[in-house]
Amino acid sequence: MTLPIEVRGLTKTFGDVAAVTDLSFDVAPGAVTGFLGPNGAGKTTTMRMMLGLVTPTSGTATFGGARYTDLRRPTSTVGAVLDSAGFHPGHTALDHLRVYARMGRHGEARVRHVAELTGVTAFAGRGTRALSTGMRQRLNLATALLGDPRALLLDEPGNGLDPEGIAWLRRFLRGLAAEGRTILVSSHVLAEIEQLADRVVVISGGRLAATAAVGELSGAPAVHVRSPQAGPLAAALPGARVERLAPDALRIHGLTLPEVAAAAAAASVPLHGITLERPTLEQMFLHLTGGSR
Repeated sequence: MTLPIEVRGLTKTFGDVAAVTDLSFDVAPGAVTGFLGPNGAGKTTTMRMMLGLVTPTSGTATFGGARYTDLRRPTSTVGAVLDSAGFHPGHTALDHLRVYARMGRHGEARVRHVAELTGVTAFAGRGTRALSTGMRQRLNLATALLGDPRALLLDEPGNGLDPEGIAWLRRFLRGLAAEGRTILVSSHVLAEIEQLADRVVVISGGRLAATAAVGELSGAPAVHVRSPQAGPLAAALPGARVERLAPDALRIHGLTLPEVAAAAAAASVPLHGITLERPTLEQMFLHLTGGSR
């Protein structure tokens, strides 16, 4: 069974401060959706409202049509990673999983299974106070998966992971999405989200800035040209938007690479280099959020 997530008009004010304002978006099953925004944009507040940990001033967040607090067995429907602080200092990693398994009425077999899935087995007997940040992230993810949930809400799940761990997390989450699960991932590592996510939701100042497929949000490519006659080339491109990057370098918007090459040939302008330049997710993110990160 798939589990779409719908956020509608979600708003939260703390006194005179509007943390989130009239926020609406969808998270589709079978895909990874990146949740992006500068620090203080309202991402964590939004996720906490979705999970019933913060009461909205107005608006709703539903999982398959039901609020989190109305789910019969929440941990078997939605798994979440919001922080890495909730570890008893006297417990081992395996103890931690067993405690949460009992709370959610999940069996020992499930404990062993998620420990193996996430790599926790390698340090299952180690005390939680001795775990590295990356180990804590794996343990958090294992905890979120105890109920075999159809949806996952993950706040910065890659924090503390080394490059190998980040590559593993990417493959792991893509695999879960391929099983039809609904996955929302908040992250500051935009290059990683660009590789991981199918869609992104961008918020700024607590409001929706954009929601689109990653490829759509990246925008149209530009043509990067190097020529000793950059000025005459720019003059030969009516209707295009031309950025002068250097005395011999231009970035051209609104024309294809063949069109620029043809215009240069027609104007007898020599080219020392011509390439297609695609905007990165980071560039579009900074544009949408006013350059703040």
